[in-house]
Order: sequence, then C-alpha cells, then structure tokens
Amino acid sequence: MAAQYDKAFENVIRLRVMSILMVNETYDFNSFKQVMEVTDGNLATHLRKLEEKGFIRVSKSFIGRKPQTTYQASKEGRNAFTEHLAFLEQLIKDNKTTSSKL
Repeated sequence: MAAQYDKAFENVIRLRVMSILMVNETYDFNSFKQVMEVTDGNLATHLRKLEEKGFIRVSKSFIGRKPQTTYQASKEGRNAFTEHLAFLEQLIKDNKTTSSKL
C-alpha cells in the first residue's frame, strides 16, 4: 500500500498533537496548551477533529477535585500519522530526484 496524505494533519496544531502523542503514551489538555501556546478553544477544536476521525482517544478523570482530560493516540491514528509522514518523506525524495535531473 502506498503512503497516503491525510488532510487531518494539514493544520500545524493537529500535526503537533499527533507528534506529541506518537512519543508520549498520554498527554493532558493543559500540557498541550502550554507547549503549543494556543487558546483553550483553538486547541479543543483541533482535538475534537482528531477525536471525530478516530485518531485519538479521550479520557476524563479527576485529580482531587480538579477535572483532567487526557489524550492518547489510537491505533488508527498512529497508522494514519505514520502513513502521512511516509508520504511526506517520499515527496521529499521525489523532489530531490527531480531537482538533481535539472
């Protein structure tokens, strides 16, 4: 199967979310917000889009009396992101080959 480009990762926030989740088993909302320096609403919108695609799983819990929302990449999300990266790597290789022929 050829690597595929996925529009879900066109946005830099969704790309960063998946990059973080590929190297961390789970990550919480406030940590995402702090690392990416985005607003609650902006982050929530992008997380929701990834959740709707089935690329991430959401868990809600309490630490003491404070709610905490954590995220984890699903198997489908990991596969889709890996395919997306493979597509981009192939694109770079193809363009390198093309430019060396000029």
